[in-house]
Amino acid sequence: MTKQGLTVTLPAEGSEHPVLRVAGDLDFHTSPRLREALESVTFAAGGGVVLDLSGLAYCDSTGVTVLVAGYRRAQAAESRILFAGLNSDLLQMFRILGLDQAFSFYPDPDEAVEALRRP
Repeated sequence: MTKQGLTVTLPAEGSEHPVLRVAGDLDFHTSPRLREALESVTFAAGGGVVLDLSGLAYCDSTGVTVLVAGYRRAQAAESRILFAGLNSDLLQMFRILGLDQAFSFYPDPDEAVEALRRP
């Protein structure tokens, strides 16, 4: 689904390790779309969700807030949310913000899914 420059592709129903693909610009205008998508995903205890951000070109503070809210929701459910495919600029921004201390980053979605399969 596209809304003002952001595409969010939801995982197939019943996916063991769902991958949510996000592409475009995540900002004040588009962040509600990602918020809705994250709220529609089930975080199961002991499970997890992968956010494929390889198509994400831009993320402002509103977008970061949505990602942090998703992370907190996963933690509250005793689940995990893993971030995959961030470009070097966005990865650097998350490091500057100190989010690399909480978030788990992977080079690509396949590696993140593999990490979810490990205990």
